[in-house]
Amino acid sequence: MIIVISPEELVQNETEIINQLFQEGLDLIHIRKPFISQNEMKNFIQKIDSKFHSQVVLHSHHDLAENFNISRFHFREIDRKNGLSQSFTNKTISTSIHDIETFNQLNEEWEYAFISPVFPSISKKGYGENSNILNDIKKRDNQNVKLVALGGIDENNIHQVFDNKAEGVALLGAIWESDKVLNVFRKCRQNIIY
Repeated sequence: MIIVISPEELVQNETEIINQLFQEGLDLIHIRKPFISQNEMKNFIQKIDSKFHSQVVLHSHHDLAENFNISRFHFREIDRKNGLSQSFTNKTISTSIHDIETFNQLNEEWEYAFISPVFPSISKKGYGENSNILNDIKKRDNQNVKLVALGGIDENNIHQVFDNKAEGVALLGAIWESDKVLNVFRKCRQNIIY
């Protein structure tokens, strides 16, 4: 599974790029836009081809989901701890964690969890430079929740993540920091075996 996370700020031609990524085989897009208004989010989602709306995951503006056939929601670690996901029964939910011990404690209500940072971040310079998460994944004993690696993943190291038994990757910097987004995505897909 390959997931792309949107940048927090709006990017020129972003929804066009998202539609192209879906046409290239993207599994899911996480829309993480904490600073935009309800109306801006609505306009953003409307520009994504409706045939891909079931593959959209909302980090905020959850109330827009019904208008767009969206049933996937992501909750930050703090939101999970505060129980904000409890009203999302019969929906597909995911969360973020930063250590394997927390991952191992997640229950089966979560479809998957991002674990980060796996490698030094591409978009947040200096973040994750001393991370041991790739090695810590070996301590995983929770098979009820899919493990999705995040942080510093690109076409050159993506295979290492899958070699360590992750079920998926989330790409952010590798995609949005590139001026050849589709080429990077294609190379990532080529460098893994489903």
